[in-house]
Amino acid sequence: MESGTPGIKATEDGWLNRALHSLPQPAEKSAFRAIGLGPSLPRILSGHEPAVAMNNINDFGVGGRNPNAAPVSNTFEAMYASSVDSVLHGTGQETFEAVRMLKSADPSRYKPAAGADYPRGRFGDSLRQLAQLIKANLGVQVAFADIGGWDHHVNEGSTQGQIANVLREFSQSLGALWTDLGDLADETVVVTMSEFGRTARENGNRGTDHGHANVMFVMGGPVKGGKVYGRWPGLDQSQLYEGRDLAVTTDFRRVLGEAVDRHLGNHALGEVFPGFENQPAKFLKLLG
Repeated sequence: MESGTPGIKATEDGWLNRALHSLPQPAEKSAFRAIGLGPSLPRILSGHEPAVAMNNINDFGVGGRNPNAAPVSNTFEAMYASSVDSVLHGTGQETFEAVRMLKSADPSRYKPAAGADYPRGRFGDSLRQLAQLIKANLGVQVAFADIGGWDHHVNEGSTQGQIANVLREFSQSLGALWTDLGDLADETVVVTMSEFGRTARENGNRGTDHGHANVMFVMGGPVKGGKVYGRWPGLDQSQLYEGRDLAVTTDFRRVLGEAVDRHLGNHALGEVFPGFENQPAKFLKLLG
């Protein structure tokens, strides 16, 4: 799902990076144009376009919180500047520029907007830092964050238990992001997706096993919300895929393609999702 080429394992870059690559370049390039919230750059942002990964804004830099970080950073920067390796030089320069921009934004002083109550945990922290970067006007165009803990084969629970806990963190984090962005939410589209579904029925261990279809949520200013898009097959035994899973009715690239085309303004969907026919006439029309 991150490569955007299901069934083809050899794809090295991600669809979100390709979506940027086909767009007109902004007048002023920002080191924060593409951000991955986490310890390493995810596949979805890998590719020709520079992208930055950060686990924690306050630790972001060559030397982390080391008091000698600045001199060390300057030394590394000098090494990158004299490098004849264009790839190494470009990547290094993007990182150093990002460090400088972030320091000027002074992230330690940030306070979320009133009512934006981010839950404790890695996902909430990621979205809080993302809101911070967006509101600092650092040129963020696309970003990626993930949340784990969904693979419950045993004692999953319902309104109480493992699944309820992770859903609570997931929903409260997204709600806080929306509140925190304020008017900027009108210019933002958030799409959530999962790499696998779960079986429609409980297994013998009070959990669920790996399945096929699942749900994607889309929110943002341009989103025509308040409804379910696509065809709902139902949960009758005859409607389940292989008699056990919710059936897939909408390719995930159809949803992502509409966001790339209508929101990012990149109409070259054949380059973003190679091998997949995705024309505006086939969109779900969930974006205004």
